[in-house]
Amino acid sequence: MIPEERQDSPGTGEESTRLQAAGSVRKGCDILAQTQRGRLQSRRACIHQQISKELRMRTGAENLYRATSNTRVRETVALELGYVNSSLQLLKEELEELDCSVDTDGPSSEGITVPMIPLGLKETKELDWSTALKELISGHFGEDGSSYDSEIRELTDLRQAMRTPSRSESGLELLMAYYNQLCLLDARFVTPTGSLGLLFHWYDSLTGVPAQQRALAFEKGSVLFNIGALHTQIGARQDRSCPEGAGLAVEAFQKAAGAFSLLREKFSRAPSPDMSPASLAMLEQLMIAQAQESVFEGLLLSAPGGPHDGSAQLRLAQEAAQSSHCPVHGQVAAEYELAHRAMAQPPVRDYVPFAWTTLVNVKAEHFRALAHYHVATALCDGPPAEAELPVPEQVLLGAPAEPWCPALPQEPEERRKLGKAHLKRAILGQEEALRLHAVCRALRSVDLLQVVLGQALRRSLAKYSELDLEDDFFEAIEAPDVQPKTCQRPEVKVPNFSQVKVADIFHRLGPPSVFSAKNRWRLTGPVHVTRGEGGFGFTLRGDSPVLIAAVIPGGHAAAAGLQEGDYIVSVDGQPCKWWKHAEVVARLRAAGGEGASLQVATLLPSAEPPGTGDRRPALRGLLRSQKACGRETPGPARASPRPLLGWGRKAKRGKTGGRLSPAPQP
Repeated sequence: MIPEERQDSPGTGEESTRLQAAGSVRKGCDILAQTQRGRLQSRRACIHQQISKELRMRTGAENLYRATSNTRVRETVALELGYVNSSLQLLKEELEELDCSVDTDGPSSEGITVPMIPLGLKETKELDWSTALKELISGHFGEDGSSYDSEIRELTDLRQAMRTPSRSESGLELLMAYYNQLCLLDARFVTPTGSLGLLFHWYDSLTGVPAQQRALAFEKGSVLFNIGALHTQIGARQDRSCPEGAGLAVEAFQKAAGAFSLLREKFSRAPSPDMSPASLAMLEQLMIAQAQESVFEGLLLSAPGGPHDGSAQLRLAQEAAQSSHCPVHGQVAAEYELAHRAMAQPPVRDYVPFAWTTLVNVKAEHFRALAHYHVATALCDGPPAEAELPVPEQVLLGAPAEPWCPALPQEPEERRKLGKAHLKRAILGQEEALRLHAVCRALRSVDLLQVVLGQALRRSLAKYSELDLEDDFFEAIEAPDVQPKTCQRPEVKVPNFSQVKVADIFHRLGPPSVFSAKNRWRLTGPVHVTRGEGGFGFTLRGDSPVLIAAVIPGGHAAAAGLQEGDYIVSVDGQPCKWWKHAEVVARLRAAGGEGASLQVATLLPSAEPPGTGDRRPALRGLLRSQKACGRETPGPARASPRPLLGWGRKAKRGKTGGRLSPAPQP
């Protein structure tokens, strides 16, 4: 709606140099975008704190005013209340200006189109992954946490880059790549009842108030929110004065609605107002309304025949219509009416920007008026032949108590009278839209919106003057409502995270199906196993990692202490957690008579911590749940995590059959 300011603050150059030196400059990252947004976000949070303080002071003063009967005290309190109310008004006006400057944007073209409402991204503080992950790797996985410095640095750089995504498809891919990495982290490091021990800080997009949680789900939900917000910014920047731009805007707003819908379904305990179910439902409805508006603009650009095509004009009227008598939704004015109702409901109305509520109301009036204008154009400028007009029942509505629908007249004079009545309603609606526009201080500075509304009103007045005859003394009829109907109902499109493939950063830790914080195991070894006449004395099964399915009593493996259910994690000092069954067998066969040195891991009950020493028998249930040989295992290059948030849900493991392979024979 208002172009976002991109002023460079002091220290921008130093910040850019520091980020580049840290390796945070990635494809899709706009490192210069964070300075202005971060400063405005901090200012908004400060204003909200001041407003909360003033409200508490006003409540105390009002209680004192009601409780005291002293005249002098009451006069002093009344004076103080005046000061507090004045301060509150100034703070709210300043907050309104900040909301418009950071959360709205305009199209990148010179075409005259109604401004859209994009959503500002949630800001976050820097996060130190190092301490928590190193402790977890050392304590739970039994490996040296410092050896994973490069992986932790890569994760840190990815998070730093996604804080400032560019407003493009590359920026969306960056956010989705980080989201997929969070899904992998969730599967590997987070237990069903625990957390990583990190405190995630994010700022509310609507109020700027900070919120924090230790759950990784909060980080995932905030990133998903930003994916939806970035779609809104991309949609608002499209050149909707051409059919291609209008189509891209429809697609972007549909995907934004899908992101907010997915977040509302998966995130139940919101720590901030912008992620509450009521706010997400409002944002979803707002995006659907803006997608429907883009559909109308595309239809307007492709309408054949211009004002002389009566059928096209009536289709435009139904596309723009809104009627309180009709339960059918999907048209521009009707969708904006639903969005305005959602914004006016508590608790959303307490923190949604007033400029948004006003603009949505302005658009509802504007497109309702456009519906009547296009009906008048079809009646007065279209051909008189009845065959050229659609079925009357599909266009106009009668009063609520009247079951019948008024017919479109075929006589020129009757058409002129009805067209004049529709123009009158169009003019009244456009005047109301301009009045609402003038009420909002933030919208008064949006020149483009005033130009669009002014042009529509002047066009209706000019048309009305053509139809208004000097000897027109008949009583003006009341124009009926227009039946809403759309040729394209925008659908919610959930983001497809599988399109962005990522490599598991902590791939070296092994397959998450076994080596994750959800499982407990004990490492043993290295254990040296020699080859006898019957081989090593054990049978292998499965891939990544390979499982010891059976141990022959009295054999060399049993003598070395190997047990059924052990997973082979290294052979002769080389990690083999990701090796295939055939690779481990080939390596053991190549060992010769000297034997091989194996390190194994044994799954334990959840109550027993991982470590070394005496082991308990492997859990049969966990063994049966592991995938056997022949399953698809993620390689070191690519991994595709599950696309949903999945917080509070246990990961499901598949069950497949496996084959048994005896130990290599001498």
